[in-house]
Amino acid sequence: MLRRSAFTLIEVLVSIALISLILLGLYRSLDIQRDSNRRIREHLQTALQANRSVKALYLDLLESDGNLTIHQGDFDRLCIEKTSHSLYQLYRPKVCWLITKRDRNLLRVEGLDFSLPLKENSTVAVDRVMQGMTLFDLYRQKGKILVLLQRGNRKPIAFMVQGLEKAKMTKKKKSKPKKEDASKKGGGTK
Repeated sequence: MLRRSAFTLIEVLVSIALISLILLGLYRSLDIQRDSNRRIREHLQTALQANRSVKALYLDLLESDGNLTIHQGDFDRLCIEKTSHSLYQLYRPKVCWLITKRDRNLLRVEGLDFSLPLKENSTVAVDRVMQGMTLFDLYRQKGKILVLLQRGNRKPIAFMVQGLEKAKMTKKKKSKPKKEDASKKGGGTK
């Protein structure tokens, strides 16, 4: 009697069950990988947005005429009277960076002639730069400005711009008569 070598029904069912367990595990690992990739993409987009924001603020300060107004308190803001850096191709616009009270959003306001708070007839561009700001501090001293930014629990961002001198500081000081050197008057040192 010849025996055929073939799989029995039980062997086929067991192999199908094992393959489905392996495929289930592979699907779960693929799902974990997709979730990980999504989180990395979100993190990179947030980091890229923060980088663009910091770059815009840095260029606004660097290309400014040095006339800055810094208000700290309930309504933190920085206003740059004129800057060569414009996101909307305006010639020497006024740019203000401010934090909203309610949502703690960092906003960039760009326009030609406006004052804060904005009036109904103000023509400006307002960009929400970052959300959930916990820190927006600016310190100015002798041509330097230090900027500190922090969003949520993330690591703070700090940078300094040097060489900011006010353009309107063109007042000449009255020249004081120079005191003559004691050695020229005939009274030398003993």
